[in-house]
Amino acid sequence: MTDQAMDWQELTNLTRGQPFVVERVRLAGSGVAIEGEFELPQLAQLNVEDQVFVTAFMRCHGSIKEMERIFGVSYPTIKSRLKRITQMLDFVETDPAPSPTDVIDRLRRGEITAQQALSELEHRT
Repeated sequence: MTDQAMDWQELTNLTRGQPFVVERVRLAGSGVAIEGEFELPQLAQLNVEDQVFVTAFMRCHGSIKEMERIFGVSYPTIKSRLKRITQMLDFVETDPAPSPTDVIDRLRRGEITAQQALSELEHRT
């Protein structure tokens, strides 16, 4: 296990799962430090067991069958845990709907027809 992983586990043990705020970040090797209030990345906010589970899932390339073997549990148990962890994470929209302003701008530039613009505006989520 790397020193960084050990440090992270020590921090998790120290906080006992309680929320905490990071107020100082230092760039390794440069001596530059930034102070403020920083939110931890979502994966770092998971408890240690869930972090291990996500890491194992990534290492076995998302193979639920391999996860069953590693953890010695059934398919429904793996799926249930994945669903629970997924609900704790926000996902970045990779193909967001265009804003009304973007649609109108594209219409003005002649990139889309009025019908296409209406369709895009009606199907926004």
